[in-house]
Amino acid sequence: MKKLIYYTFFAAVVMAQACQKKSEKAQATMPPISEVFARYYEERLPLYPLEATMNGDNRYNDKMSDDLSQAGKSRMTAFYRKFQDELANYNREKLTDEEKVSWDLIEWECSINLEGLKHPAELMPLNQIFSTHLIIGQMASGSSIQPFKTVKDYDNWLKRVDGFVVWCDSAMVNMRKGIQLGYVLPAPLIKKMIPQFADMDHGPVKDHLFFTPVKNFPESFSDGDKARLEKQYAAMVQSKVIPTFQKMHIFLEKEYQPAGRLTDGFSALPNGKALYNYYIKYYTTTELTAEEIHEIGLKEVARISAEMEKVKAQVGYKGDLKSFFNAVRNNKNLMPFTKPAQVIGHFNEIHERMKPNLTKLFELTPKTPFEVRRTEAFREASASAEYNPGLPDGSRPGVFYVPVPNASEYNIVSDESLFLHEAIPGHHYQISLQQENTALPEFRKNLWYSAYGEGWALYTESLGKELGLYTDPYQYFGMLSAEMHRAIRLVVDTGLHAKGWTRDQAIKYSLDHEAESEESITAEVERYMAGAGQALSYKIGQLKIRELRSRAEKEMGAKFDIRAFHKLVLESGCVPLKLLEDKVNAWMKSGK
Repeated sequence: MKKLIYYTFFAAVVMAQACQKKSEKAQATMPPISEVFARYYEERLPLYPLEATMNGDNRYNDKMSDDLSQAGKSRMTAFYRKFQDELANYNREKLTDEEKVSWDLIEWECSINLEGLKHPAELMPLNQIFSTHLIIGQMASGSSIQPFKTVKDYDNWLKRVDGFVVWCDSAMVNMRKGIQLGYVLPAPLIKKMIPQFADMDHGPVKDHLFFTPVKNFPESFSDGDKARLEKQYAAMVQSKVIPTFQKMHIFLEKEYQPAGRLTDGFSALPNGKALYNYYIKYYTTTELTAEEIHEIGLKEVARISAEMEKVKAQVGYKGDLKSFFNAVRNNKNLMPFTKPAQVIGHFNEIHERMKPNLTKLFELTPKTPFEVRRTEAFREASASAEYNPGLPDGSRPGVFYVPVPNASEYNIVSDESLFLHEAIPGHHYQISLQQENTALPEFRKNLWYSAYGEGWALYTESLGKELGLYTDPYQYFGMLSAEMHRAIRLVVDTGLHAKGWTRDQAIKYSLDHEAESEESITAEVERYMAGAGQALSYKIGQLKIRELRSRAEKEMGAKFDIRAFHKLVLESGCVPLKLLEDKVNAWMKSGK
């Protein structure tokens, strides 16, 4: 019996060794892993043509994504499964350090997207803030990411609009199916969408947003090209764009809004708990639960509140913190402007003031140009300040968009922290450096993980004093208010989607803990209702980066170099938080 066991064990060992040799031999005949990384990028782009345009790849500027049909979802599923299988052919341990990171990133991308494709997100394809119709509206203006420099560019847009018309028809079909199956937006969000479509469902044609590129032909265009394009764009607006927006306007108002949910969180949707758990994982790149995040949020709200009390005492305010919020909201000294251009100029002045200190904290700085612009009128009423990436070749600057619907009521209390977050050294540094890094495979130059990207931007808000800002206690309070805003998100987002909170309950909690107007807070809460989980990424990412910096400062002592730490965090581009932590841990162990 012992001999039988021995021979069985010996045979198993021999077989395992043979399999390993066969695997190693097979891998030796495989193409370099870099070819897999390159093909992943090339084969993914046609599935996400709007993203390709955003990344400056103009090969698909005439295409629209097919993310609403089952055929489109099937193509995406097949793509991610194919590359999961390809990665399995390589022994990860035999790759270089950077190849391991790339391997891990594609594995994460395939896994998280395959998980997401199992959920019927296509049944709620529109909302008032994160939605294709808003992206297309920006593109239509001719001053955003869709290029209008050549005749081909203008022809590409005509074809893309054809695709958008089909996309809208598909969206309507899916939304009707969503009504039947219980996947419907909350009624307040539908109400906010209706004016977005109503604004573009009528003429005059030559005043329409989609006609704007015709008014800005490059001088190099011939008279013949101008005449042809003007005629085609007028026909496009009259016979395609206006009818599409009219049809969606009527559908939303007459059919979709009456069916709108009276509940506010994803937990009310069929299988909504599983869908929300997926979004938590997708946006935070962690295994944290909704309950854990809720508790982190409560602790952060308490910590920041205590810091706010100190500022309140510093400026000599005698009332409680909640009344101080109201005093800050209504402080006319913090509303010094009468024209939108003054708001834009204020941000440029902040930039000039911090420039001398940037080199003290950053070894890496981007070459991509940068601008501050006012948000376009058609979306300004419901927009937040945001950053749109530029391109490394300089053909498109990074743009910090600022909505100024009423300059005389614009409060500057958070402007310094807002500039650090959305512009420099927040999103502009992080995204531009990632795009400019020639050492990265193409697919990594435009990757976006909200926990890293938004976490970095929120982390940079804490650098204000090191950059010569926050000398005014109200601006420091503005930074605390911005951080409090992100801490509240942990409480409110999880409250809405996992703990049964109502919209009104979320609004009240926010009003009790931050210095924002009720109108602004209402828009924010409705943003969380539309984009479940996304708002969690900021604070979770910031806390991880702060934790890594504090640990490195403590463990490395005099060897710690803040410029080297920031270079380390930025040089590999966007990565899930676990990969960033692994990289910082290896750096600390190396003692460099």
